[in-house]
Amino acid sequence: MTVAENTLENLRLELRRGCLVLAVLAQLRQEHYGYTLRKALATRGMEIEESTLYPLLRRLESQGLLTSQWREEDKRNKRFYRLSPGGETILTTLLEEWHTMNAAIERIV
Repeated sequence: MTVAENTLENLRLELRRGCLVLAVLAQLRQEHYGYTLRKALATRGMEIEESTLYPLLRRLESQGLLTSQWREEDKRNKRFYRLSPGGETILTTLLEEWHTMNAAIERIV
């Protein structure tokens, strides 16, 4: 990989990380377990690997943005995630920031 390709990849990953957090928080306004969350995001064009999703969910929960609950469904225990009340407040603020930044970038580009 060339220096330019490496730089581009690093910048893409940095941009994607922030977008993934926003997408996951927004999608978890409705309760999901990991697999259904991945599918819902993918259906809307935001693919995410399990190796990225589950650490992200644990981090967001430890930050108080999500709540989770183990339940049995289809004879299997599954951990269901949902946006916490504090997470809803943070999501609203982040979406306002994102809209402002997106509009500014559109004007610049």
